[in-house]
Amino acid sequence: MSEALNVTQKLIKSHLVEGELTPGTEIGIKIDQTLTQDATGTLVMLELEAMGLDKAKTELSCQYVDHNLLQTDNKNPDDHVFLKSAADRFGIWYSRPGNGVSHPVHTEHFATPGKTLAGSDSHTPASGCMGMFALGAGGLDVAFAIAGEPMYLKMPKVLGVELKGKMPNWVSAKDLVLELLRRYDVKGARGFVIEYFGEGLKELSTMDRHVIANMGTEMGATTSVFPSDEEVRRFMKQNNREDQWTELKADEGATYDEYEELIMDELQPMIALPSSPGNVVPVTEVEGKPIYQSYIGSSANPGFRDFWITSEIVKGKRVHEDVSLDVNPTSRQIIENMVKTGVMLHLVQSGARIHQAGCNGCIGMGQAPASGQNSLRTVPRNFPDRSGTKEDSVFLVSPETAAASALTGKITDPRKLEKLYDMKWPAYSDPEDYIINKEMLMGPSGNGEKKELKKGPNISTMPDFDELSDFVVPVLLKMEDDISTDEILKAGAEVLPYRSNIPEISKFSFTVVDETFYDRAIEANDEYGGHVVIAGENYAQGSSREHAAIAPRYLGQRAVIAKSYARIGWQNLANFGIAPLEFENDEDYDSIDQGDILKIENFRDQLKSGKTITVQNETKGNQFTVHHSLSGRQLKSLLDGAIINTFKKEKA
Repeated sequence: MSEALNVTQKLIKSHLVEGELTPGTEIGIKIDQTLTQDATGTLVMLELEAMGLDKAKTELSCQYVDHNLLQTDNKNPDDHVFLKSAADRFGIWYSRPGNGVSHPVHTEHFATPGKTLAGSDSHTPASGCMGMFALGAGGLDVAFAIAGEPMYLKMPKVLGVELKGKMPNWVSAKDLVLELLRRYDVKGARGFVIEYFGEGLKELSTMDRHVIANMGTEMGATTSVFPSDEEVRRFMKQNNREDQWTELKADEGATYDEYEELIMDELQPMIALPSSPGNVVPVTEVEGKPIYQSYIGSSANPGFRDFWITSEIVKGKRVHEDVSLDVNPTSRQIIENMVKTGVMLHLVQSGARIHQAGCNGCIGMGQAPASGQNSLRTVPRNFPDRSGTKEDSVFLVSPETAAASALTGKITDPRKLEKLYDMKWPAYSDPEDYIINKEMLMGPSGNGEKKELKKGPNISTMPDFDELSDFVVPVLLKMEDDISTDEILKAGAEVLPYRSNIPEISKFSFTVVDETFYDRAIEANDEYGGHVVIAGENYAQGSSREHAAIAPRYLGQRAVIAKSYARIGWQNLANFGIAPLEFENDEDYDSIDQGDILKIENFRDQLKSGKTITVQNETKGNQFTVHHSLSGRQLKSLLDGAIINTFKKEKA
């Protein structure tokens, strides 16, 4: 009799092309679908061009335009034209600007139970709400998946989260996942898939599950997985896709590597304090703090119900005179349903500011808060400066907490609305005759013609990278734990328009940490031929944007030496020829100072002969050892200087 499998194991086993289901070992899985967005997809399309790809090899790939929607000059619209031409060229679906955020749109129209999805966005695991194995990855890994290559990763363990009980009034899915972040912080689920099961699932709609799966990324999880059950069937029927539904659930007797119990009856409104998604406390602990902004929307709270509950709370009232209530609808389809059902009318009459369907302020693309003011947001992360305001003060909350606080002008437990406004808890039900809108999703050309790529003046080609070699270089930065990709290469309206121009975007490398970094990197490259940086635990957490590896590499970064890495950031470093090295002993981290000169001799031979490398600190006159955890496949690409170099060699 075969072994009982959980949902995660079933999904991986059915797509396994290399390796075994042994946690910690490298596996390769077949990818059925891919998702790219415009902040990362421009590089993916340039990489496909560099690889000489003819047509996408996946069952379905879609290019979304959702991040860089501001058109203050030619850069963003030029990239929109380029991405449309690339979708035509490579046979990829194209979601037009204004159609919505990639993750909820993909869930509405493309996500399919039992399938695998790779996306060049760290919140791609949101589609795990549909019974998919959905992975966030660097753009180059997604480019290889589009080209028909397997996706490689370390076989994860599975953390089973059993949901029990009933969701209290005024509490929702965002509070549930914030409670898990309170328990696990931003790195407690590294190396795990979080799989949800139990009687409490019936309390969660598909889009509630989307909220939870989306923010599993913030715990460091490889991905999050829900079963495909009757609720998923209902959601797919609502979106005219019931014929694509299949049931997927754990076998009876299936087990998990670790187990967590969550009693939903005990949940209360939660809030993540600045400036980390893991800095979570109950709302009651910070009630009364004045706020400037309440922000509704993003991939972390994208469902129609999230906008409906906000409108029900503010209906017939006016938001506080000191508060900007920013509403960011997540898809054109949701906007149409908001208009039809009166949700939009209630929001407009309350004084809310309505923005176009897209990521917008979540990625620092507009709606930046005022200096020294508190902003409540339903977005997935609140890393420093991500909002677009330097030294910002961003709190992560549920729509209920954001709406309640918009009315009072201060952080407010939504349960207090019953006394403050004599308000009954609004019980949600789906609207009748739900509108389906696929008009702004453009299908791939089927005629096989080789279309021209339309490149504006801001679009450069991918830089060439040399093979790995020995070095004697300075430590340009020494950083603490949990440095995010937003700190390595900031987001926002000033920076992201250069996402297809590596020389220009590299000027913003590490500016959140040290504004002098770029100039010092240029000097180090001229004098020493490069540099290294030192970091603590969980380096490169957060966004999957590979610019956080490419830009430092362009400036001569040879290696990162850290205590540990976030999964996607670690993979991106190796993909672009930056050695991701790890301290053998934490005290060696303490012994290094910014400005020290580090030397590695016989680097290539040391890497080939084992996992341990000797580093000499020329400044201190001592040496220490580091190690790597790269597979043989990754090591070959690192030695070649970049995985795309290896691909070209193999295809030559």
